[in-house]
Amino acid sequence: MFKKFLVTITMLFSVVISVSSSAQEMTEAEITVQSAGGDVYMLQGPGGNIGVLATDKGLLLVDDKFAPLAEKIETAMKGIEDKELKYVINTHFHGDHTGSNAFFSHKAPIFAHENVRSRLSSKTDHHANSLPVVTYKDGITIYLDNEEIQLTHLAKGHTDGDTYVYFKEANVLHTGDLFFEVGFPYVDLKSGGSVKGYLAAVKHMLKNTPDNVVIIPGHGKLTDKKSLVAFAEMMEFSINKVSIALAASKSEQQILIEGIGEKYKHLSWAFISEEKWLQTLVADLK
Repeated sequence: MFKKFLVTITMLFSVVISVSSSAQEMTEAEITVQSAGGDVYMLQGPGGNIGVLATDKGLLLVDDKFAPLAEKIETAMKGIEDKELKYVINTHFHGDHTGSNAFFSHKAPIFAHENVRSRLSSKTDHHANSLPVVTYKDGITIYLDNEEIQLTHLAKGHTDGDTYVYFKEANVLHTGDLFFEVGFPYVDLKSGGSVKGYLAAVKHMLKNTPDNVVIIPGHGKLTDKKSLVAFAEMMEFSINKVSIALAASKSEQQILIEGIGEKYKHLSWAFISEEKWLQTLVADLK
């Protein structure tokens, strides 16, 4: 039976949390549940947003936050529908989305893009149980009960292993970190990401999902396509602004002093400030 919780948003990206969060903070953290549409729910707490498909024939989990939260995630998931976990999906390899893989891998197979397995396995502290066991190049479709779950890989966006997940019957899109509803995006340039590729990925999702789709972003609140359109417009504006500045031989310091402009400066947040966003743009576009 679904137990309704108040939705509490706690959004610090993996690098921030892994450095600054104490064991006590993880112990006290809440995992909250919100209905997204149909049999799909969003779970929130420290780390990336989770998607859960809860059916009479079993559960499907999209991303799984940090290892210390695994049992809390399971409790929240079972509170929606006390059924067996059938599948786990990783939208990309970052620890705030894959940290509980080792816990859930004993319960269900993990699906991810081939680059996710490659990047996780290259970590010196990785455990074999944390690795995806089903990988794909372009995408794959999973069927569970009456739901069709479409997994689509988009290259060179947030990383080189991004997958977005579309629940066709519920009309719910889980973007992974191809959408930061909280503000400026994190583009992991060292892991195959690119700002232009990220924008192309956002435009692809806009083009290939219905206008009334409900969106679970990688970080932030449950939202809609209007919000994703505004995010794409911000990215395009940012890329054009910095590209023009670089073409005019402006230095990074000059670009930082000029700033992003009044329309978008409010999108600074705990992990990606206006300055860091501009530095990412300069590093990738110069």
